[in-house]
Amino acid sequence: MLCISIIERLPSIFSCCALSKSTNMYKRERKGDTIVNRVSPFYVAMHPEEAAGDRSCRLPCIRRELPVAGPVGAAVKEEMHRKVVEMMKQMTGKQSIQFDRAPHIIGFSSVVGKKEGEGPLANAFDLICSDDRFGEDNWEKSESTMQNEAMKAALQHAGLCPAQVRYLFGGDLLGQLIATSFGMENLDIPLFGLYGACSTCGESLSLAAMAVAGGYADYAAAITSSHFASAEKQFRFPLGYGNQRPLAATWTVTGSGAFILAEKGGHARVTGITTGKVVDFGVKDSLNMGACMAPAACDTIYQNLMDFNRQPDAYDKIITGDLGYVGQTILIDLLKEKGFDITKVHMDCGIEIYDRETQDTHSGGSGCGCSAVTLAAMVLPKIRKGVWKRVLFVPTGALLSTVSFNEGQSVPGIAHAVVIEHC
Repeated sequence: MLCISIIERLPSIFSCCALSKSTNMYKRERKGDTIVNRVSPFYVAMHPEEAAGDRSCRLPCIRRELPVAGPVGAAVKEEMHRKVVEMMKQMTGKQSIQFDRAPHIIGFSSVVGKKEGEGPLANAFDLICSDDRFGEDNWEKSESTMQNEAMKAALQHAGLCPAQVRYLFGGDLLGQLIATSFGMENLDIPLFGLYGACSTCGESLSLAAMAVAGGYADYAAAITSSHFASAEKQFRFPLGYGNQRPLAATWTVTGSGAFILAEKGGHARVTGITTGKVVDFGVKDSLNMGACMAPAACDTIYQNLMDFNRQPDAYDKIITGDLGYVGQTILIDLLKEKGFDITKVHMDCGIEIYDRETQDTHSGGSGCGCSAVTLAAMVLPKIRKGVWKRVLFVPTGALLSTVSFNEGQSVPGIAHAVVIEHC
């Protein structure tokens, strides 16, 4: 019986096959009773008698034999069609995914600076550094060191070493993601660098969950960070300038949150995501981040409720990233106009992380690290214990740059929603 040999588990082929780089590798041809797909090295099924040659498998690849009715490989086409249909069933509504095999969050950590360690969540953080420089000689290096410590703590929490993590999704607020690239370089993990401004935690968690749920990674990591001093230096004014801050302004959190996702394990899992769109209401005040991001948060939360056919009370909490007090009010008003009242279930990480009366943080906290460390320190422990059964985690970002701001452009926003449930 004619069989087509296909790779059962794609990640294994990359590490265990030594493949020829000759041009005939990229052809589809029949050799004996095996059809060899040479379009991509990831799909090459080596013929047994060629094992001693240049194209040999130095370690055995895992294959599954599928019977076919004829030379065209009807069974393979049917199998591929079935998998495509199965994947399409996970698409929900307009811009959401509901995972059939929800990935689990098996490890997480939070590392923060001195000011965050003086706030309401002080007892929940994994590491509080009394020196915001983290032993480094500049603010950018400080943020990289903070990220490195967060990832190592998350890996330890998950009981893994860096080599076991297939992909790392991470980013920060600095130009060319230098905090992430320098912070993660010594871990030797394949990296996808991301920029979603302060929504990066939601973006990285979404992509890591997709990678695990799709079978592309046994373990995937997500990380992000922000640093008050490095962010002020890049986006606003040098610290030595001592400029005054309006009451609508937020305080950039010095913190880094890291997360490890796997197919199973732990008591919190990502059951769905809603990917946000860029929403621009024409706000140009870069010191009022809440007003810039609230419309995007409204759009994503509304779409999540529509896509999953849920009411706000289907969630124990709907948690935004860093809207602060000003943005929270705007968000609630905008959603009421769309027919949803989230007043009873809404929580904002920027409000929770600081005490604005004693810490002089005005509208609250902000930055990539704000939502990340609050998720790791406060939200996930409650989900793991079953205090909250299901939450909608919605980090929010303001998509400005120093160039766009100086050119007088508006500040568009974006928000990515992640559904996290107790299991």
